Amino acid sequence: MQRLKNKTCVVTGAARGIGRAIAARFHAEGGIVVATDIDEAAGAATASAIGCRFEPLDVREEAGWSRLARLVPVADVVVNNAGVTGFESGAAAHDPEHASLADWRAVHRVNLDGTFLGCRYAIGAMKATGTGSIINISSRSGMVGIPGAAAYASSKAAIRNHSKTVALYCAQQGWRIRCNSIHPAAILTPMWEPMLGSGADREARMQALVAATPLRRFGLPDEVAAAAVLLASDEATYVTGTEITIDGGLLAGSAASPG
Repeated sequence: MQRLKNKTCVVTGAARGIGRAIAARFHAEGGIVVATDIDEAAGAATASAIGCRFEPLDVREEAGWSRLARLVPVADVVVNNAGVTGFESGAAAHDPEHASLADWRAVHRVNLDGTFLGCRYAIGAMKATGTGSIINISSRSGMVGIPGAAAYASSKAAIRNHSKTVALYCAQQGWRIRCNSIHPAAILTPMWEPMLGSGADREARMQALVAATPLRRFGLPDEVAAAAVLLASDEATYVTGTEITIDGGLLAGSAASPG
């Protein structure tokens, strides 16, 4: 059964990691996928491998979204996945005391401004039919404090709340346009590479992360994609303004026995 048959699905940040997995899964489910990314070479290669369409998009730029609106004026599903941690170029930790305003703004411009613009595009691309699914990729870091990643955590928390605002607004207009957020944690993607490092203690860092997760393993991008398929499909037409956490049990609490 193709759960997204003939649905036009736009996925940002689709060149790698979770975005690539979602684009591939949507295509396999019969979706008409438009994969977008700022990295044109990697994005085009991914789209070619999947068998879908690619369009370059810098989610930070309003002009890029206006161009996409002209090229893809109607959409059934929009996944706002593009995001950065701020550590991609080896930057220091973004703690609340030492993070620079420039670094803070750079992370929010991609993660939060990009999601805002993506939601605005989605509403415009869906309101003619009055139906659709907006899926915003937040993070477990958007639900708890992260001392060394203040900008990232703040941006992801804002995505969670904006998703609820969009959901309520669309319902208020009488549209069947749903908006939900997905909150992954410890998903094994290239985004982890700068944080894991390449030194002798890389393996120790990985083992520490695994040990902190109740299911004792990293999650996989395909496991996030599976949740995205559910939210995109007609099986979830009564699900809006909520979040799905995919974290191996991290937020469930402590697995330690009481003393």
